[in-house]
Amino acid sequence: MLDKNSSHTQARLRSQHQIDRRTLMTGGAAGILGITHALLSGDGNLLAQAKSEKKTFSHSALINWTKQLALQPYISPEQRTQQNLPALTYDEYRDIRFNPDRSIWRGEQLNAELQLFATGYLATTPVEIWLVHKGMAQRLTANQKDFSVGPLALKKAPNAPHGLSGFRIHGPINRSDYFDEHTVFQGASYFRAVARGQVYGLSARGLAINTARPQGEEFPVFKSFWIEKPNKGDDNVIVHALLDSPSVTGAYHFDIRPGIETIMQVSAQLFARKSIAHAGLAPLTSMFLFGPACRRIKNDFRPAVFDSEGLAIYNGRSERLWRPLTNPKTLQTSVFEDENPKGFGLIQRDRSFNSFQDLEANYERRPSLWVEPTGGWGKGHVELIEIPTNEEIHDNIVAYWKPTVSIEPGKPFQFAYRLRWTGMDPADNIPGRIAKTRVGVGAKPGTTKFVIDVTGPTIEQDKLPKADLSTPNAKLLAPVVVQKNPKIDGLRVSFDVATANLDVAELRLDLTADNRRVCETWLYRWTKS
Repeated sequence: MLDKNSSHTQARLRSQHQIDRRTLMTGGAAGILGITHALLSGDGNLLAQAKSEKKTFSHSALINWTKQLALQPYISPEQRTQQNLPALTYDEYRDIRFNPDRSIWRGEQLNAELQLFATGYLATTPVEIWLVHKGMAQRLTANQKDFSVGPLALKKAPNAPHGLSGFRIHGPINRSDYFDEHTVFQGASYFRAVARGQVYGLSARGLAINTARPQGEEFPVFKSFWIEKPNKGDDNVIVHALLDSPSVTGAYHFDIRPGIETIMQVSAQLFARKSIAHAGLAPLTSMFLFGPACRRIKNDFRPAVFDSEGLAIYNGRSERLWRPLTNPKTLQTSVFEDENPKGFGLIQRDRSFNSFQDLEANYERRPSLWVEPTGGWGKGHVELIEIPTNEEIHDNIVAYWKPTVSIEPGKPFQFAYRLRWTGMDPADNIPGRIAKTRVGVGAKPGTTKFVIDVTGPTIEQDKLPKADLSTPNAKLLAPVVVQKNPKIDGLRVSFDVATANLDVAELRLDLTADNRRVCETWLYRWTKS
């Protein structure tokens, strides 16, 4: 699992340069050679501070440093980087490996170990990484003793590693006698995790700014990390991070607890350099290529290819919504208005190997990621962005919460939430859920057929529920058919819609019995392929 996870992380790094928004990200995770040193020490002698290896640390101090940094001009990663790294290919970069025997905290009988990533390939800008113990922080360096540099890398980078680009956390998540990798921070403000028995899939980010907006997306970076040494017996690891970008700085606190579900308690305090009208809180990034709900990609031997199957929302009105993901021909943005949401996430609902038939990718083992806001987030909306792609190496799905209020200079912006990296479904505690959406050619020319399978205890009654299908611009050709589906101990709902003269059709389906919903609401955006 360790080698596969590490390879998967680097494969995603390799893919990031192939989409414009991902290219912007790869300047990320800088901060070791900039204004942070002056803020940590209270003076501007950067050379003197670079020689100092230990400093006092607290999260309240980090918040103060972050606030001061917001008052300073932004220094780009290119300006902060004071070394010319050799240009490495993917395979050459993979040849610079952290030595597991040098894992931080190894042999100390703790439930966590750390390993480091070197700079190179797309991760060219170094990050600052500190270890914190009893209020004192010691900075880690890119030590050749910690890395093995293979023959491919030695040809171009004999002095590697030149810097650190991120880290990963290992622990006894699957077996008590072996430490598997379960969490990674690397690249801009990206991080990912797995729960027990899973492989890496979708990612989270610290903050999204201007995603899919005409002016171009801005990718904040985690430029510095402080990782607290856990006590013996602790199951969690605490990570502090300093976020920076042209528009904003932020102090982040992560309490990471791996297990059957890997739970992260996240809190953040932002300080804007300039007004941010379009900020995405708790952003999630995933991949959907094709599946039964969207078959734009053809001639693949596999039945489906996706890290996440759908967007689930538990809104402030206690409604459960399910929106199958698609891979449209043109970029699509969907908005789900709400106030004080209870949760949202990108969900991998299908856990059957037969649904994917991929012995290497193991899509059925990819985590779902569920966001649970802490406290009221006020008015805003969940925003879903679906970006066209023809290859599975691209992350083309983004979802986040966009508050109605903008983030303004001089006004600290605080928010907190819980992340659940899980194989369980957050809809398990509701009576009925959408098990599968299938879309194909309808019975008549110019029509599209929708077949929706539903499971859950409420819909297993003898009396079939009423189907209420609504669409503002499409024509329903015949009544909606609701029938028992004994193969899943549930229901099958099917209908045809005239789509010949449409570019887009919005569909909504509710199932009710005795004037109450018996299943989450099904939403779908059909687009011409």
